[in-house]
Amino acid sequence: MYKNMKKLIIAVIIYFVICTNMNAQEYDQVGLVSRFGISVGVFPVWVFPDLGPINNEISKMGLNNLSSNVFTLGGGGYAYIMLVDNLRLGGIGFGGSTSEKELVNGFNKEVEYSYGLGGLTVEYTLPTNVNRFAFSIGAIIGAGSAELDIYQNKNDLPWDVVWNEVQQNGKATENINRKLKNSFFTFAPTLNVDIAVTRFMALRLGGGYIYTFNKDWKADNDIDVKGVPSGLNSDTFFIQAGLLFGFFTF
Repeated sequence: MYKNMKKLIIAVIIYFVICTNMNAQEYDQVGLVSRFGISVGVFPVWVFPDLGPINNEISKMGLNNLSSNVFTLGGGGYAYIMLVDNLRLGGIGFGGSTSEKELVNGFNKEVEYSYGLGGLTVEYTLPTNVNRFAFSIGAIIGAGSAELDIYQNKNDLPWDVVWNEVQQNGKATENINRKLKNSFFTFAPTLNVDIAVTRFMALRLGGGYIYTFNKDWKADNDIDVKGVPSGLNSDTFFIQAGLLFGFFTF
């Protein structure tokens, strides 16, 4: 965990050095004005994790592959801090899932993959004289998780069966539920464009790449999962769209 935090801190320092240098050079240009605005909005976000290692296993269960295009939904907002021209701070959070479910040989089998994160957003709006458009580079600094839920059951589940399954040590059960989770810190460089439709509404389109700083998976009551394929991690590209409401002067 210490090494992961060290990587995150180094990445944040590099990011702020770049932003500071850009801000110092900005007003050497002629005819460019700083932006101002404050907003909140709704953000549909698509993430594209590599689920190949998971699909290799669930195909043996008789299930179709999980979609690697995971739709998530969230929200967030930002405000220009004014102390530094064109720099805005805010927050974002989103989450969603994809799943496959099938009746196989009399058993209800299901696998669900969930992905979500939340964090602070730091964005620098590039100086430009193009009205109604704000082009921004930035990053999300936060934390998130990927979860994998695996189910197998048959018919209804009587109350006494729930307890018999754990009271009779060593006896196999037909009912299975496993929850695997990868919790991580993240640094996600972003590139966004906001288009002001009116003074009080704007559209957003952008994306970036989510770097995660923990590859370990835990199961059930926080026990370690050993032998997880090295290709299974939570790093992923993402695309976001959005509808923002607030006050805009770009």
